[in-house]
Amino acid sequence: MFVIPYPAIDPVLVSIGPFAVRWYALAYIVALLLGWRYCNGLARRWEARGTPVAGPREFDDFLVWATIGVVLGGRIGYVLFYNFAYYLHNPAQALEVWHGGMSFHGGAGGVCVAIVLFCRRRHLLLLRFADLIACAVPIGLFLGRIANFINGELWGRPTDVAWAMVFPTGGPVPRHPSQLYEAALEGLVLFLILFFAQRSDRVRARPGTITGVFLVGYGAFRIFAEFFREPDQQLGFLWGGATMGQILSVPLVIAGLFLVWYARRRQPVSA
Repeated sequence: MFVIPYPAIDPVLVSIGPFAVRWYALAYIVALLLGWRYCNGLARRWEARGTPVAGPREFDDFLVWATIGVVLGGRIGYVLFYNFAYYLHNPAQALEVWHGGMSFHGGAGGVCVAIVLFCRRRHLLLLRFADLIACAVPIGLFLGRIANFINGELWGRPTDVAWAMVFPTGGPVPRHPSQLYEAALEGLVLFLILFFAQRSDRVRARPGTITGVFLVGYGAFRIFAEFFREPDQQLGFLWGGATMGQILSVPLVIAGLFLVWYARRRQPVSA
């Protein structure tokens, strides 16, 4: 069977003595910095079009809040949703984030909490601020999935498609490069959808719409991609053959549809 050779890349970018910089950690750092710059740029354009959100200082400060929300939420989500039994018996290892194990759904929850608390503290319009932040999230999703691919983890199910790959940790069986599927759908495609949505004055005038579109888009793409992704070994398939990623994504789709419906029922918000 013909397969595409897996480009084996060392997960460690730079190693100096006991200290190592990994591609996965670098992806988080770059994603947060790019997202911060992108949000600042969008905020200036929105304000010029009569939709003010927040000033540069607010986004500078929120970068710290977002970082804490992503790391804490992502780790707590992984512990609770994906390996609770193991960490229940090894609680100290739950703090060892450098060994990997992060959940997007947990990270999203952490960022949501950060947005709510930050907007209350700074007296910002919650849904409008959330809309702008949602536009930048696909940047992190794209870089995170590329880092998963470099690490040779979260690979797909066995397949005989022409672009199948044999991953070092996935046995001798050719598999779907599902990390790249998710990078394309949850990263590039979702970024473009939100980019064009936020350009509409009518969409921006109804706070919550962009956040709802993001939740529906991510949830739908994740549910679809999970059909090609091997479920986590410690969980396997759950109810009706669904995976944990699919189960956790269903509430996101429902919440997103509700937000879009709620935003359309309300009167447009002026500057």
